[in-house]
Amino acid sequence: MAQKIIVLGAGLVGSAIVSDLSKNGYEVTSADLDREALGRLEGTPGIETVCSDFTDPENLSSLLNGKELVIGAAPGALGYRLMKQVIGEGKHMVDISFCPEEYLDLDALAREQGVTVVADMGVAPGMCNAILGYHDQQMRVKSYKCIVGGLPERRTWPLEYKSSWSPIDCIEEYTRPARLVQQGKIVTCPALSDAALVEFEEVGTLEEWNSDGLRSLLTTMPHIPDMVEKTLRYPGTIQYISALRELGYFSYDEIEVDGKKIRPIDLTARLLFPLWKLEKGEAEFTIMRVTICGEQQGRERTVQYDLFDRYDPLSDTLSMARTTGYTCAGVADMLLKGMITERGVLAPEMVGRQERNFEYLLQYLRDRNVVYRVTVQ
Repeated sequence: MAQKIIVLGAGLVGSAIVSDLSKNGYEVTSADLDREALGRLEGTPGIETVCSDFTDPENLSSLLNGKELVIGAAPGALGYRLMKQVIGEGKHMVDISFCPEEYLDLDALAREQGVTVVADMGVAPGMCNAILGYHDQQMRVKSYKCIVGGLPERRTWPLEYKSSWSPIDCIEEYTRPARLVQQGKIVTCPALSDAALVEFEEVGTLEEWNSDGLRSLLTTMPHIPDMVEKTLRYPGTIQYISALRELGYFSYDEIEVDGKKIRPIDLTARLLFPLWKLEKGEAEFTIMRVTICGEQQGRERTVQYDLFDRYDPLSDTLSMARTTGYTCAGVADMLLKGMITERGVLAPEMVGRQERNFEYLLQYLRDRNVVYRVTVQ
């Protein structure tokens, strides 16, 4: 009998996860309150769709009944609460919600329940962490840098940016202070700081700047003296985003307008989302470079992983959905096959530590034409 999976969230990434796992022979249920999102999956063999508000604890408990694995693909604001209930229900989970809370705090509860939860298992955070986790076992790592971004191929004025993510989650990248590690100490810098231009053969010049993407690495990799993650955008993005931020458009503090109280962030998200929304069939790409420097067998060693992935017109799947969703699906596949046996809440770098699992995940992605090019110096 096929193992049963439920995916919470039928957005562009959640739908890619559902479609991929159903092709692997699993019985997959997609749950969402958005009937239009579920409509993309209806009628596909091996996929069941359920229109339900899984933020309601009773509804969620009912949805989890009989499932071997839960995948969280909901907005970040919902992630921690959903993860906590899933653990309490005694279910294994792989999550890509990127919740703002410290999800490793749920480790003791997961161990008590005898379940495994792999959190932040997308592309970044996610695959970049797994890469570091693997090489941390092979060498004495001295520095780690990840630069990553998802962008439309066509640059449209005035924003030159579009997204498959929740607009508020995207705005968080521009406002949340960035935590870096410099000379063994955690340093907090403003978002958008330390901007620099970077050249890529595939797309030309992009702009990098500090973002708060290290997340679990700050806890699990305290021995690495220098670590940073930076976001990539088209040049000029910082200028207009900084202006919006300084003018208060990203504020969560309520203001009164004509007798009504509103949060500026909600208005901004509402205005930006139509401009950020990708049109059907619109081409976009994901680009990431992970650079790890250190010492191996007495020699200095630099390992670089480069990813450049484009929208797939044949399956009508966005690159960000492919690179994030297939990474999550690959780890779900490993978990259901018994390749991941450790119980508790695992950060993605913990999955990468096992060479067999790391190689399996790389091959899983290659089979879906998500290819990491590796160079060693």
